[in-house]
Amino acid sequence: MAIGWDAMGDLAALAPDREAFKAQAQKAYPDAKPGAIPLTGGQNFRFVHEAQVGDLIAYPSRNDKKIHVGRIDGPYRYDPSLEPGYPSQRPVTWLHSLPRTDFSQGALYEIGCASSFFQLKSYAEEFIAASLGKHPKIEIKQDPTVALVASDVEQSTKDYLLKTLTQNFKGHRFAHLVGDLLETMRYRTRVSPEGPDKGIDIVAFRDELGLHPPIIKVQVKSGEGNVGSPEVAALAGAIGDKGAGLFVTLASFSKQARDFADAKGNLRLLDGDALLDLLLEHYEDLDAKYRAEIPLKRVYIPEPAEEAGEV
Repeated sequence: MAIGWDAMGDLAALAPDREAFKAQAQKAYPDAKPGAIPLTGGQNFRFVHEAQVGDLIAYPSRNDKKIHVGRIDGPYRYDPSLEPGYPSQRPVTWLHSLPRTDFSQGALYEIGCASSFFQLKSYAEEFIAASLGKHPKIEIKQDPTVALVASDVEQSTKDYLLKTLTQNFKGHRFAHLVGDLLETMRYRTRVSPEGPDKGIDIVAFRDELGLHPPIIKVQVKSGEGNVGSPEVAALAGAIGDKGAGLFVTLASFSKQARDFADAKGNLRLLDGDALLDLLLEHYEDLDAKYRAEIPLKRVYIPEPAEEAGEV
């Protein structure tokens, strides 16, 4: 594992106390806000001196949407050649990787802290269990932290929505939900009956009879495993060269799958993140039975001045 703040230099050269680290942070980042200096110094000090060999580490990856849990296996080292911008490193053995849906909302909120390197406390037991390869899969109805008011409202809502879809909309139910979502986008849809579907779960079209293009053939996958190029290629074979296809998954697509779809030109891949965005955008137009199973309430939150375009 590695942290940034490369302007701090080799942290092993500093005296092993917080004041020395804060002084170096002030020297390295003279334009930083006063409140940022103790945080920067403290996190770097913790990385070098407080974290011990054998301690567990949890890392929430934005790339594969999983929580990776590992064990620190060695002391601090400084190596600016290995990864530009991340010269401060500790060797780690990564033990297990679990999907975010295995954790309670409270644990996801805690690990989403704005700090880069901090100690997990309130929900440490969930991450310790993850280090042993245990998958708690806390049920939505049994999770007392679902109603936790998180500072990152959008991510908290998406985590809840993804967990609900993963647990309650498996298999054919997921196809019907996607079909209803497409209808809120002014498509007419036919969902294939349960059973063998020859690779096509939904047919979407604009005209009343479904005889005129564009006609979109849709494949859906409700599981948590990533979708590879063979599955995308199977959809391409089912639609031919003149049709259009859409592959929808709650997980994500491999790079090879995305490259294949880009090369074909008539395929659109909709991963979990994009699907959640569409569901939130069209939520109020969904069928009432789906809104009852995915209860959300419209709220307004302050928008930071920088994002609002203020100077």
